[in-house]
Amino acid sequence: MRLVILAHHRYDDLMNKKIPVLNFSPPPSSILRAALWMMGFALFFSFTSALVRHISGQLHPVQIAFFRNIFGLVFILPLLFKSGFSVFHTRRFSKHLARAVTGLTAMFLLFAAVSLMPLAEATAMTFTAPLFATVGAALFLKEKVRIRRWSATIIGFIGALIMLRPGIAQISTPALIALTSAAFIAMSMLLVKSLSRTERPETMVFYMTLIMAILSLPTALYVWSPVPENLWFWLILLGIVATTGQFFMAKAFGYGEASEVLPFDFSRLIFAAFVGYLIFNEIPDFWTWVGGGIIFASTMYIARRESLQQLKHN
Repeated sequence: MRLVILAHHRYDDLMNKKIPVLNFSPPPSSILRAALWMMGFALFFSFTSALVRHISGQLHPVQIAFFRNIFGLVFILPLLFKSGFSVFHTRRFSKHLARAVTGLTAMFLLFAAVSLMPLAEATAMTFTAPLFATVGAALFLKEKVRIRRWSATIIGFIGALIMLRPGIAQISTPALIALTSAAFIAMSMLLVKSLSRTERPETMVFYMTLIMAILSLPTALYVWSPVPENLWFWLILLGIVATTGQFFMAKAFGYGEASEVLPFDFSRLIFAAFVGYLIFNEIPDFWTWVGGGIIFASTMYIARRESLQQLKHN
């Protein structure tokens, strides 16, 4: 009798137990939000490069960088004051300084490359930044990088070699300048990711713009020339567009790991090719698309693997 009663209670427990409904749709992922913000950054970055190309016919790239930072700072200050004085508070000024130095170096190099070579080609060379960043994420941010991601990174660098075509065509100085800028872009982005763990996007953009404006002044004075009246509008627009793009990038890194976010930066090639053709009548050559496509495939594979890993952990 005791066994019958226990069995009956066990049966009631099973019948009354709520069985969870299986949901085969993937849970909302922060990667999607990070991707959208990063693609927004890519769009504004392409417009920034187009503005630099337009202005560089009359001003030195270093002087352009100075005005980009000054007008960017003027643009964001009213927005920051509306958010309250808390946005100016930070305990990581040294990281902000390092981010500004690497970012300013990347800016000088990239502005020089954009002024010397077709827009899409200069942009394509900077796509090695996610590959440099994957290495940096493993070494400095202590992110776990698996063998498949390392393999994809190596393939991506092969894509960069295809664009450079060593041994087949002479590697141009502007291409090397753009490649070097990519390394500094990667360092800057990794610092953004580190800062995004504790800092608000508004705080990161403010300190980056302020420090870069201060640091770019001495070099700008060295190459200074009078600014034609017809350029003031474009210089102001450059500061607004470039700073907005930086805000988008800061938001992107707030939603995902560096190795997850950076692959979506590839959309800059599409935007740059479109803008270059529409405004400057430039058409990227065959090898730019082949090399860029290989980098795209490798970085998107990395993003896919990281997305699957995140879903497993969730």
